[in-house]
Amino acid sequence: MTQSKTNDEKNAIQEAKLLKKKAVVDERIAKATQERGVSILLTGNGKGKSSSAFGTMARALGHGQKCAVVQFIKGRTETGEQKFFGKLPDVAFHVMGHGFTWETRNPELEQEAAESAWALAKELLADPEVDFVLLDEVTYMYKYGYLQVEDLLSALENRPEHQNVMMTGRTAPRALLDSVDTHSKIANERHAFASGVKAQEGIEW
Repeated sequence: MTQSKTNDEKNAIQEAKLLKKKAVVDERIAKATQERGVSILLTGNGKGKSSSAFGTMARALGHGQKCAVVQFIKGRTETGEQKFFGKLPDVAFHVMGHGFTWETRNPELEQEAAESAWALAKELLADPEVDFVLLDEVTYMYKYGYLQVEDLLSALENRPEHQNVMMTGRTAPRALLDSVDTHSKIANERHAFASGVKAQEGIEW
């Protein structure tokens, strides 16, 4: 009987803790009354920023939302995400033409490409028909001084109320960090490349 009572008491304590936790969560849910799109920024040296953003876009597509992508870094080859998402009717997929790449550096071409990509991104951020905008690796444009962060902040502030925006890049200007609704930083604990594992399709691109 004593043991049974002890177990009952433990169960009661555990239940009380769960109810208290639920009450806190319920209170937060009740206070979250705003219905609007959010701005999300993913930074950090860890792998997975763009992957997370594209995963979120897949979720938006699952709900029938119209999505658009502007990739601000032109890679050496077509990426898996471009090959997949670029074929979908509800995705407008744009890769920065010539200019900024990881393999070559040409400031003149980079400036021109950055401005062209931003002009397109600005249109998307003002389009009420677009529910989700992904500005992939956009923060590098501010690191290298090709774009003005004030222009991005203004576009984010004045975008359609329902529109969600995700942005990625290792670092970001303080003004952008302070302005977004959600900021997640991905740390680098370990990477296969550091152990000599070659970059491969489906993982790196």
